[in-house]
Parts: sequence; C-alpha cells; structure tokens
Amino acid sequence: MSITRHHTGQRMSQIVIHGDTVYLAGQVADDRDADVETQTQQVLAKIERLLDEAGSSKSQILSAQVWLASIGHFARMNEVWDAWVLEGAAPARACIEARLASPDLLVEIGVIAARA
Repeated sequence: MSITRHHTGQRMSQIVIHGDTVYLAGQVADDRDADVETQTQQVLAKIERLLDEAGSSKSQILSAQVWLASIGHFARMNEVWDAWVLEGAAPARACIEARLASPDLLVEIGVIAARA
C-alpha cells in the first residue's frame, strides 16, 4: 500500500495518507498573540482545510491529541472544541499539558482520520 505525503519539508509532512487513513501533523495557530479560544479556532480551521485536501472531513476524525501550554486553558479550549465537533462524531481524544515549541503557542492539535 502506498504512502502519500503533502506539504513535506525536511522535518515533517503536514499530511500523510496511507490507504484510507489520514495523519495530520500537530497544528498550531498563526496568530500567536491571540487567546486560547482564538488559537483553538484557527487550529481547527487548519485541520478542516487539511482534511478536505486529503479527501476527509471532521466527521471522519478517529482520534485527536490536544496539547495545552497550560491545563488552566482546558475549559476555554473545550468550549471551542465542543462547538466544532459534530454531534455523534466525537473522536477518541487525549488532552495533556505540555511545553509547546514556542512560549506564545497555547494549543496544538494533531488528528488521525479516515478518508471519506
């Protein structure tokens, strides 16, 4: 079975497709001065665009990993997440506090999805 990679650099690919499974790299917000709600909205919008490019959608997400710079942002991030996830299509999910790659990043999300 072939592996297809999109938006590939030396370090990583933003999308990797193997069979009917889509793997996305962890996504972060473009506006690093924004609050956690805005950063979460930006990340989820990126995820939707990348899944669409890969022939999938948010309704096909199998699992999600959420990394928060502070677990104190958990409730505020979840307000955005809960409004975004389709009813009946919530993926398996983990959420942890972690030091992210840059101190101005508040949230990073990676997903694995089936192809539509």
